[in-house]
Amino acid sequence: MDYKQQIKKERLPRHVAIIMDGNGRWAKKLGMMRVLGHKQGVNVVREITEEAAQLGIQYLTLYAFSTENWNRPKEEVDALMSLLVNTIVNETATLMKNNVQLLSIGDLNRLPDDAKRNIQDCIAKTSMNTGLKLVIALSYSARWEIIQAVKNIAQSVKNEDIQVEQIDEQVFSAALTTKEMPDPDLLIRTSGELRISNFLLWQLAYAELYFTDCLWPEFTKEEFYKAIVDYQGRERRFGKTSEQI
Repeated sequence: MDYKQQIKKERLPRHVAIIMDGNGRWAKKLGMMRVLGHKQGVNVVREITEEAAQLGIQYLTLYAFSTENWNRPKEEVDALMSLLVNTIVNETATLMKNNVQLLSIGDLNRLPDDAKRNIQDCIAKTSMNTGLKLVIALSYSARWEIIQAVKNIAQSVKNEDIQVEQIDEQVFSAALTTKEMPDPDLLIRTSGELRISNFLLWQLAYAELYFTDCLWPEFTKEEFYKAIVDYQGRERRFGKTSEQI
């Protein structure tokens, strides 16, 4: 079935978020080292990013490395960081060619200096691009983000820049790292796991969730189209009734 032909361009999700899960399991299934699964996962990132840009999706947020991932074996973390540095350097030209702007959310201060420097350089070089905004969540967790937001708001109250009574959803959203972007319309998670793993907990309040058994290195353009078609077949009510919609 050709899912791409079924996509209604006028009903595209504005913001798609993806939990890219299953790299290590894919490698283990094939008798390879886990890091080779991550390398194959990078190829899928490239393909899905290009497709999202061509379709006209405005934001694509990828959960690349969580704060909890720092607890993995040091050899795997070191390999991931090395892969991250090389990927960003090698893909900058492709991002420029496709008019993609790179953004990042998360605690970048925990990254090695070379990784942090390369990310910041790529963000600067692509800052004038006007197409897809590719948001990489690195050293990110929603609980970390929420705590940082609470601290920032508390400091604003302490400085008397805002009154406690003025704190509402808009104020809180403006204190998050995602304040410059719309909330995700669609969340995709690969590998068959049915959870959101501390990812964008505030922002996913009304997102449509799509889970697939496909491991991330096996996630194809057709699987991406399938998720979008599924999203477009849903009725998004945001607390209202069907009749009100």
